[in-house]
Amino acid sequence: MARSDLPEADAFTRTYWDAAAAGRLLLRRCRAAGCGAVHHYPREFCPHCWSEDVGWEPASGRATLYTWSVVHRNDLPPFGDRVPYVAAMVELAEGPRMMTEVTDCAVADLRIGMPLAVHFRTDPADSRGEGAVGGGGYAVPVFRPARDG
Repeated sequence: MARSDLPEADAFTRTYWDAAAAGRLLLRRCRAAGCGAVHHYPREFCPHCWSEDVGWEPASGRATLYTWSVVHRNDLPPFGDRVPYVAAMVELAEGPRMMTEVTDCAVADLRIGMPLAVHFRTDPADSRGEGAVGGGGYAVPVFRPARDG
């Protein structure tokens, strides 16, 4: 049975998931004159000006916590095994906001605006031996408190 939490890579998103597997977060930037907007989630067009002249670029991996919710119940496998977890919206240093998860932080320590850094949760391939990155599993960008220095 296929897992509901596995991202599905296609010809367009393969670049994103391959970068994640290598520990890099990518964003899309519009190359149209006068725009230059950065966006996330990856799209083949700019959601600001609708230009199709958009390319990949590395993100810094820095973000701030915009908002969060603690999920105590989720009946979809494998999320039920992870509860409680912190579903969050972070604001990336480059500007876009991103839905993600905050890890390695006690809920009592979460604060709006706290600095975060990306890291990647890796999981094995699904039961069919498929994952977003080849057949060896996948990596998903999640965030944790930024460490000084």
